[in-house]
Amino acid sequence: MSRKEFTLMRASQFFISTLKEAPADAEIISHKLMVRTGMIRRLGSGIYAYMPMGLRVIHKIENIIREEMNRAGAVELLMPLVQPAELWQETGRWQKYGPELLRIKDRHDRDFIIQPTSEEVITDIARNVIKSYRQLPINFYHIQTKFRDERRPRFGLMRGREFTMKDAYSFDRDVDGLKKSYQIMFDAYVKIFTRFGLKFRPVAADNGAIGGSGSHEFHVIAETGEDALVYSRESEYAANMEAAIALPPSAERAAATRSMQKVATPGQKACEDVTNFLNQPLSQSLKVIAAIRTDIAAGEKGHFVVILMRGDHDLNEVKTQKIIGEFRFASESEIIHHLGCPAGYLGPIGLEKREDIALYADHAVTVMSDFICGANEKDMHFTGVNWERDLPLPENIADFRNVVEGDPSPDGKGTLAIQRGIEVGHVFQLGTRYSEDMNASYLDENGKPQLMQMGCYGIGVTRIVGAAIEQNNDDKGIIWPTSIAPFEVVLCPLGYDRSEAVKKTADELYESLKQSGIDVIMDDRGERPGVMFSDWELIGVPHRIVIGDRGLKDGKLEYQGRRDTEATAIPVGDMAQFVIAKVAAEK
Repeated sequence: MSRKEFTLMRASQFFISTLKEAPADAEIISHKLMVRTGMIRRLGSGIYAYMPMGLRVIHKIENIIREEMNRAGAVELLMPLVQPAELWQETGRWQKYGPELLRIKDRHDRDFIIQPTSEEVITDIARNVIKSYRQLPINFYHIQTKFRDERRPRFGLMRGREFTMKDAYSFDRDVDGLKKSYQIMFDAYVKIFTRFGLKFRPVAADNGAIGGSGSHEFHVIAETGEDALVYSRESEYAANMEAAIALPPSAERAAATRSMQKVATPGQKACEDVTNFLNQPLSQSLKVIAAIRTDIAAGEKGHFVVILMRGDHDLNEVKTQKIIGEFRFASESEIIHHLGCPAGYLGPIGLEKREDIALYADHAVTVMSDFICGANEKDMHFTGVNWERDLPLPENIADFRNVVEGDPSPDGKGTLAIQRGIEVGHVFQLGTRYSEDMNASYLDENGKPQLMQMGCYGIGVTRIVGAAIEQNNDDKGIIWPTSIAPFEVVLCPLGYDRSEAVKKTADELYESLKQSGIDVIMDDRGERPGVMFSDWELIGVPHRIVIGDRGLKDGKLEYQGRRDTEATAIPVGDMAQFVIAKVAAEK
């Protein structure tokens, strides 16, 4: 949709419904403000109606996405919301996806799903319509409703069950072609989020349940974000916490200065409690994490796993799964059965002799000295423990932990910092993950069948609405970037129904802006100035023009940007071009 195609209107013809207070169940600022501005209305848990004000924002987001996807060579189609179970059974995701997958039956007792994503459907389309290498590369995309049965829907549109996404899927002849398509989409995403007017950061990520190899997430920077983003202060390195690499320590292990002693620690189980009890720093403690391999049968070698970590470090479950395989944390009864004592008192001494236990250690553990660990006996711990003297180093050493602020950057440039972000986009190199399972092939130049190389590229359309608000708000309400604001400009005529001069000036300015393609709304509701201004500050329209008799006597109108602390007087004849330039500069 071009600028001149935007629907322009007066407030009296639109639906404006603002609230002074947000409902009690609204936890974060975006949820509160979307409800207060009348953008959304809750229908059920994690399910919302998009009201007129909110729908305008969503449409603007969609328009920018479409423009840049089309510019990047992608072709739009529309895949159905309801998908047959057979496709998901082909890839194994019918069984693996879990309770988030909403399964339904039709009148003939056939299984279907309400789509959470569309890899299976697009692969089915590709294998049926693409036959020759001459048809590749191709990139299909759609903007469609999704449904994921979240265990705990919350935060309004940030974590709802029903939402809108843009999915794109590229199909290439080979890996080199996939890499080119991936880069085209990565660059398109940078353009899209730049046009949204948001502060964002692309970061290296883990592919997770979707499969494949190589991916990047796009995050809107916000203190309220659920995701931790890791980046170097001195380089371009950036990754989410799941994918961030913790380098092995560069320092040598310090020499032992203490003898190993068993000490009583009654009731002290957590590392924090033990070290406080012993008046030692948390970094001097070693913790034992017990896990069960779910891809190995009970009784088989490697079924029970022990991971050693420094007490002040957190286990990275994504890294761990890649190292040891599918797993779950061991229960208290399983720990007692295998190790003979309760969790909280576990230690590594003696475990190296156990053939029935797979023993691993994080890199950081290897340089610890004079450390504290459990004595494998209730209410008892060891102090002054040292590798090579008291016990051998484990053979299996790897990167198991989350990085922390100040860690060295994996690219060797500077140190790592951590900030919060909201994931709003994700690009994947799927490879043959789906084309192999579903036999999506083409005939190459020699007439031989070859599997298609796939890429997957998603943007959370409705999630961007919430993320934009989280990043852009103040105590008065939302501050929309101009490109995605429900309206670019609001005219606030004081006494529109009482003053002929005000009405004439407002109407002429409205028409002038309208003819220039500005998305403008005239507030002709007849509200008191305080109510009128408060409404539009809450809604967050980025540019406001006030027309009043007092200003007109001096030949002036008042302009105020949403972030401005004071209004600026502009001559009546100059206002249209002034605002047009302001809008253009921000888009």
